[in-house]
This record gives sequence, structure tokens and C-alpha cells, in this order.
Amino acid sequence: MMSVLPYLVAAWIFLVGCYGLATSRNLIHAVGCLSVCQAATYVLLLAVGYRDGATAPVYSDIEPGSRPVVDPVVQSLALTDVVVGATVTALLLALVLQIAKRHGTLDPDELSELRG
Repeated sequence: MMSVLPYLVAAWIFLVGCYGLATSRNLIHAVGCLSVCQAATYVLLLAVGYRDGATAPVYSDIEPGSRPVVDPVVQSLALTDVVVGATVTALLLALVLQIAKRHGTLDPDELSELRG
């Protein structure tokens, strides 16, 4: 059960974010829900990179191959995911701010001028 738990948590976080996005009536709330969906990928990457009994991949004090280490690629992907998520959230909030200035509302249903 413990090997499946992180994947279930990641799926639950993603579904909660998708539910909030589907029921959102505010653009700022929608951006927050997208950030919650993004947080599910952090949990997923941590679950993929976890090894029981492993240490950090620093070989200055141990000989390579003497004990298990975690994969540094997954750690760098998680860090990159955090940076990209923060950048995308900042960009979306800037766009929401411009929409609020130009249209005077944050309700997506009231933005009829944006429909094609």
C-alpha cells in the first residue's frame, strides 16, 4: 500500500485542482486551481525518484556503488517544475490583472467581448 500511496495522493491533488478549475467563477481562483494541479506533479516526481534507504547523490564521502543513492535527474526535474510553475503562475496573474483593468470584471461568464 505504501508504494501506491504517493501516486494516489498526486491523483487526488490533481483532481481537486481540476474540480476547482471547473467550478471557478473567478479568474484568480482559476489560476490558483491551476497551481494546485501543478503541485500534483511535485508529488508525482518525488514518488518516482524515491528509493528506500538511499542517500543524496554526493560521492565526496563514499565510494560510488557502495550504497544506494537517489536519482539526481528526478531531483533536478522537480526543481525545474517548481520554477516553471512559479513563472507560469506569475504570467497568468499578470494576464488576469490586465483583463480586470480592461474589462472591469474577473468573472469569465461576463467576458463576452472575448468570445469569437
